[in-house]
Amino acid sequence: MIKQADDFKAESDALAAVLTDADEDTFATVTLFKGWSLEDVIAHLHMWNVAAGLSLESREQFQAFFAAVAKAFMASEGHIAVQRQWLDENEGGARGRALFEIWRRYYPRLAESYAETDPDARLAWAGPDMSAKNAIIARQMETWAHGQAIFDALGRDREEKDCIKNICHLGVTTYSWTFRNRGETPPQPKPYVKLTAPSGTLWEWNEPQPDNAVIGAAVEFAQVAAQTRNIADTSLETNGANAKRWMAVAQCFAGPPEDPPAAGIRHKAW
Repeated sequence: MIKQADDFKAESDALAAVLTDADEDTFATVTLFKGWSLEDVIAHLHMWNVAAGLSLESREQFQAFFAAVAKAFMASEGHIAVQRQWLDENEGGARGRALFEIWRRYYPRLAESYAETDPDARLAWAGPDMSAKNAIIARQMETWAHGQAIFDALGRDREEKDCIKNICHLGVTTYSWTFRNRGETPPQPKPYVKLTAPSGTLWEWNEPQPDNAVIGAAVEFAQVAAQTRNIADTSLETNGANAKRWMAVAQCFAGPPEDPPAAGIRHKAW
């Protein structure tokens, strides 16, 4: 059984709740994430949720999905065009409110399927294979991170829960990968990380080092690791060169290296 599947569902439920009464104009609202609309964000989440479901069913089904998507990426202008093409071919061209309802019906089924899976089962993905446990944590992270753009655009605060620890752990454990993905040698030692959970609990990773540490709120650490905020727009404390360099480029999601948003770019609408 994979408990983190419940965390993925809870994160999805929180996003669904803020959009329950949204109309077509709301789904057309442009966010501060690369000019994506709310509809584009939901399309992205649904398409890759389906991919995670296919990966669970069989390696061959996921590979067929990914081969088609990779081909579309090479022939298109980017994520939005690929997502819309995929929706046209697989979801009857659903957009706006209709797309939201499709996403909302699918994610609970995905959560249930993962909850019943061996946590150590190896699953195919866009990069290296992942364990089923890490795969559903990645879906929680994507939902939380892309959901941030929606909460920001709507001027809403999200009620954060301690299940964000999954995302923080992902952020910590991708320290070396962040640098290797950029063609850099990971500086050693790894920084000590001390975070305060939404509940007030303290979480710690790595050996305590006063001169090499990241200290602060778990939510802000997750925002930096998932690149929904620039480190300068948080109150995180970074001590030492290794910690400062890491927080300047941290990336806990797969794919080619990306830079975080510039300071002041991502914020809640007022």
